[in-house]
Amino acid sequence: MINSVPHNTLPKLIIAGLTVAMLGMSTPVNANNDYIKNHKQLDGLALNVNVVTAAEGVVIPWAIEPLANGDLLISERSGTLFLLPKNTTTLTKVSGLPKIDANGQGGLLDLSLHTDNKQNHWLYFSYSSSEGTGSGSNTALMRAKLNDDHTQLSDQQLLYKGEHNSTKGQHYGSRIVFDDEGYVYFSIGDRGSRTINPQDLTRDGGKVYRLHADGRIPKDNPFVKQKNAKHAVWSYGHRNPQGMWFDKQNNILWSHEHGPRGGDELNIIKKGANYGWPVVSYGVNYSGTKFTDLKEKDGMQSPVLHWTPSIAPSDMLYVTSDKYPKLKGKLLLASMKFSFISALELSKGKVVKQHKILDGIGRVRSLAQGSDGFIYLGIDGQGIKRLEPQT
Repeated sequence: MINSVPHNTLPKLIIAGLTVAMLGMSTPVNANNDYIKNHKQLDGLALNVNVVTAAEGVVIPWAIEPLANGDLLISERSGTLFLLPKNTTTLTKVSGLPKIDANGQGGLLDLSLHTDNKQNHWLYFSYSSSEGTGSGSNTALMRAKLNDDHTQLSDQQLLYKGEHNSTKGQHYGSRIVFDDEGYVYFSIGDRGSRTINPQDLTRDGGKVYRLHADGRIPKDNPFVKQKNAKHAVWSYGHRNPQGMWFDKQNNILWSHEHGPRGGDELNIIKKGANYGWPVVSYGVNYSGTKFTDLKEKDGMQSPVLHWTPSIAPSDMLYVTSDKYPKLKGKLLLASMKFSFISALELSKGKVVKQHKILDGIGRVRSLAQGSDGFIYLGIDGQGIKRLEPQT
């Protein structure tokens, strides 16, 4: 069961719902497509944890990035980078950010330390930028040096800025991951222009990108020899990827993305692959009308699994901590729409089982495993929570 300590801000009704959900979901199901796509059929997985408030004051905690000394960096979508020092609940603002166009779903987005951050101090972050031609903004990737006390950024380097600015406020993406060779991957959503951006390699938006750590375009990227194509593109045909994880053991890049009404997807991202949006989809328009009759098509990648109805997936986290025996080795992703976390068991590039945990926890925006081994949750309107196993 899940318990809340006295200073936790979860309403009593939600706390009660957590306990009931964890103890009451025992309907047997099979690991087939009908099972894995509908969240209402998922088994529950009981966790003996306390949900502890680590910090308040972050309204939309887009990303949590743990530091080696136990501190946490937290991005507030409205445009503030916070430091949460270990063993405190007090947030400190980090200075040195660029100008951020916070609007709609845009703002300060993902955070990721360079894999050799202890030596080079690089912090990578994505954000909505109005630089470039045209009104509005698009997603940018920047890196900057984080100083020794983690309160200031310097030496800003803009690595990539999506062209074709838009005044639309949706689908900026964006997540950032590194592979085991030092390449950095990041996503930009279709920016609300599904008929223009995702299938057009000459335009940014609806893409996953791959760069060298310093922003150079790798010579073996799939479209570097294609005239007028965006040479940083690694894959295309995406709607709005907001979760990514690189499985270094199996050399697999995982991503999930929002569908419209139905058709949220979990994908394995492959070099040069087309993921079909909006030509193929399991979803429909928000009004309920169809925009395509195709759920699959030759030459377009099908998802590993999809969720219909949509769960609105946010961040992803692969658990390695020994503090959570039932979660270790599972991939977590959060449902913002239905306020739970999904724990996936993976095998050979497939999902073999999916559990629902922390049902009723709230609109989880971000997930992280700290250097202390604890799992941290960024919850819209609630701040940062820490899962502490009961002893």
